[in-house]
Amino acid sequence: MTTAGRRTTARTRTLAVGALAAALITGLAGCSDSGGPAPSRGAPGVKKGQAAAPQNAVRLIGDGSTAFTGAQPNQPVWQKLKPGEQPPQFVVFSWDGAGEDSQKLFSHFRKVGQKYDATMTYFLSGVYLLPEDKRELYNPPQHAAGRSDIGFNDVQGIRDTVRELRGAWQEGNEVGTHFNGHFCGPESGVGNWSVEDWKSEISQAKSFVKNWKTNAGLTTEEPLPFDYDKELVGARTPCLEGRENFVQAASQLGFRYDTSGVNDQIWPKKDHGLWDLSLQLVPVPGRAFQTLSMDYNFMVNQSGSTTKGDPSKHQYWGNQMRDGLVQAFERSYRGNRAPLIIGNHFESWNGGTYMRAVEETIATVCVQRDVKCVSFRQLADWLDAQDPAVIEKMRTLKVGEAPPGGWAAFLAPQPAPPAAPQVKQAEGH
Repeated sequence: MTTAGRRTTARTRTLAVGALAAALITGLAGCSDSGGPAPSRGAPGVKKGQAAAPQNAVRLIGDGSTAFTGAQPNQPVWQKLKPGEQPPQFVVFSWDGAGEDSQKLFSHFRKVGQKYDATMTYFLSGVYLLPEDKRELYNPPQHAAGRSDIGFNDVQGIRDTVRELRGAWQEGNEVGTHFNGHFCGPESGVGNWSVEDWKSEISQAKSFVKNWKTNAGLTTEEPLPFDYDKELVGARTPCLEGRENFVQAASQLGFRYDTSGVNDQIWPKKDHGLWDLSLQLVPVPGRAFQTLSMDYNFMVNQSGSTTKGDPSKHQYWGNQMRDGLVQAFERSYRGNRAPLIIGNHFESWNGGTYMRAVEETIATVCVQRDVKCVSFRQLADWLDAQDPAVIEKMRTLKVGEAPPGGWAAFLAPQPAPPAAPQVKQAEGH
């Protein structure tokens, strides 16, 4: 990642193999109402803690690349749904391979999140904190040491990325992982990795975060304000490949969720003890199929594998993605209230049209009443706070299906089962 152009070219090449097939998954497009409720800042009864930890709570970890600074600020305090209560509409915006380069999209979307009260998940690629001249420190599974299909970084890029990670976490956002070398494809991709390979990759991703000061020679910089061993609880695999073995490794390492698969817009369930918060199939307006809820997949359906398609179509393509995401939002919001999961990249594909689409989607949905734009970790926290029987009942609702009789009836308290009759025993003689 020594230049923005190198990073874009490398990521596009590696994504093309695995995501192209997923981009073309077809299905019935959903419909939605055109009206909407009055804007509001979210559901009542949800509070965020604003105060950061006091300065004397800081405890450096290892070489000082990371530090314990107390509980993360700006986190919601979730409550269990009351009987008959309608669930909030959750929306998760997430970013694969998060890093700050000359495009400055990381810093831009931090500001967007603050403007619209949206916290997000930033999936950091570990090699973005590893300088080019230390590339041999990376030993990717089934590849030679120092190999990475998205390159490495330079010292200034590391400094800039750490600055954005630091601020993002303090604002309440989550730092997950997109692993390291981003290897895709049937022959040499992560789809061939074993459980032990994934454990090695995860360990190295953590190491690059926990030792960026030493590796980059930036010993006077401020630390990242979190313990990454505790912060890291979820991920998205490169090109959505290798999920089966990754989930097993992640479960053994204490992860809480995965977002590497393909789901419909229904309430999630657990897989190997992890919440399956995968990307979802969403409408493509004007087309008779659906695609994954990610900028890359919209692009492939519009301009193929090229990131520089017909400039005269850029505005239309961006509007198509925005409208597809908003339609997906509407059918959940007015239907089963299943969380909407959206994935993105900090890229300027097709003239930046997808970045515009994402920003306009955030501005449209995050201000609606009872809507909470949250990180994956925050969504997992809410799910864990609920009665499992309630989640299972909501899972019976199909895509866009509103509960029969309304939420009050659908989630009404269930009557207690009748007590077993007591049999009077005969007295003995």
